[in-house]
Amino acid sequence: MAYDADVIVIGAGLAGLAATAELVDAGRKVILLDQEPEQSIGGQAHWSFGGLFFVDSPEQRRMRIRDSRELALQDWHGTAGFDRDEDHWPRAWAEAYVDFAAGEKRAWLRGQGVRFFPVVGWAERGGYDATGHGNSVPRFHITWGTGPGIVAPFERRVREGVARGLVQLRFRHRVTGLARSAGSVDTVTGEILEPSDAGRGTASSREATGSFELRAQAVIVTSGGIGGNHDLVRANWPQRLAAPPASMLSGVPAHVDGLMLGVTEAAGGRMINRDRMWHYTEGIQNWNPIWAKHGIRILPGPSSLWFDARGKRLPVPLFPGFDTLGTLDHIMKTGYDYTWFVLDQRIIGKEFALSGSEQNPDLTGKSVRDVIGRARADVPGPVKAFMDKGADFVVEKDLTSLVRGMNALTKEPLIDEAQLRREITARDREITNTFTKDLQVMAIRGTRNYLGDKLIRTASPHRILDPKAGPLIAVRLHILTRKSLGGLETDLSSRVLTEGGGVLPGVYAAGEAAGFGGGGVHGYRSLEGTFLGGCLFSGRTAGRAAARAVA
Repeated sequence: MAYDADVIVIGAGLAGLAATAELVDAGRKVILLDQEPEQSIGGQAHWSFGGLFFVDSPEQRRMRIRDSRELALQDWHGTAGFDRDEDHWPRAWAEAYVDFAAGEKRAWLRGQGVRFFPVVGWAERGGYDATGHGNSVPRFHITWGTGPGIVAPFERRVREGVARGLVQLRFRHRVTGLARSAGSVDTVTGEILEPSDAGRGTASSREATGSFELRAQAVIVTSGGIGGNHDLVRANWPQRLAAPPASMLSGVPAHVDGLMLGVTEAAGGRMINRDRMWHYTEGIQNWNPIWAKHGIRILPGPSSLWFDARGKRLPVPLFPGFDTLGTLDHIMKTGYDYTWFVLDQRIIGKEFALSGSEQNPDLTGKSVRDVIGRARADVPGPVKAFMDKGADFVVEKDLTSLVRGMNALTKEPLIDEAQLRREITARDREITNTFTKDLQVMAIRGTRNYLGDKLIRTASPHRILDPKAGPLIAVRLHILTRKSLGGLETDLSSRVLTEGGGVLPGVYAAGEAAGFGGGGVHGYRSLEGTFLGGCLFSGRTAGRAAARAVA
């Protein structure tokens, strides 16, 4: 029986596009399958803020940030906490990825026309010791054009492959089986779904109108993770984080369903670290949703006071932007699945960014004028829209009214005004002196030692109850599903491995389906800015390896 292509790639997100682009460069014939309609090409990456992790970049050096491969690897290992026998390949992938981020990654992307915002962000600061979790220095480079800007060059390369007759794009093809003949997995079967004009990210029909069977010398699985499938998230929820939340928002569309992972397992692939996952604790309901339970993540500066559902301040070092998973662990042990930011307009105007390409039209649209306008505004337009229309926002002139509004948003009126006032007043007293024992106040002052944060990301220390800084704002925060940190175990050539440690012949995996490489390159935690880069690095690796294998 003849082959239909040299390689079949399953999933047209960023990892799939990167793999296909490499196969095109090698002159291989590819069929690229995806269950969604063509308008959703690029997958989750399209919706992203476009953050990328670089080490010792020109942008860092211009901001007087001293970084090195050794420091980045120290941070990666301290963050990942690798401690399992199955972490052999994830650890190897981590070292390879840090080498990539400190080496050719930036030049490779610039060679394809990708450019970066000049101010480097500082995500996941940690707050522990030097060998613990977190980025020791700012490394979060925002793509000029955000998510669409990072997808564009790879989509262009794939479409050039279509024009050359090397690539067939087959959307609305949902894979349900992988099978072998002559020893290797070379047969892909599934359902052809009815045509859909559903907009990007919105739910599309699952009505099947037919079936398909395709054969190739190799198959690359780039189908993503499980973040849109709350049943799977709960089934894999780690016991170390207590019970899963009763209510969660979705940071990804529903088609991020994890079903292809089960198909690959059934064919003999090994899933590892499935209980490692990365969900955000600063989720808010999108006032203008695109998909079901659509949540947006606040990317906060360090100044908002963070309270649990009962109005108790979160412990050190669980400040905004410091330790996502540590904060999630603490929240789940409180018995409630929501928390509160309390702040003022001066803080929200300077410190709130919203994750997502659609929430950052200035950066997504590559408009220098709009970026300058955003910096000059009292409150950026997208943030102001949430203040005015968001279901989780309370905006009031005084604390009494603020507490009343907070309690109106929850099933039980758990916030006691007197207790909340004591907490905020005590913190405000610390601001009036250059000395302090409040570690969050120390962190704010330390943050402003970095020029980038001082200019655009951290408000000057001030009293939250100062009327001149008002009005007061409270934001109810939800758990927001996002990334799978575990996945299909792969070697450094992206070949999927079996339970016995051997290679599943003919099958490769990349992106979130492979835990961004090896089945869990991040370990327990992520340094941020490493998801898109992980898709690119593992997708590139899989494409190149498969191209060599089918030569």
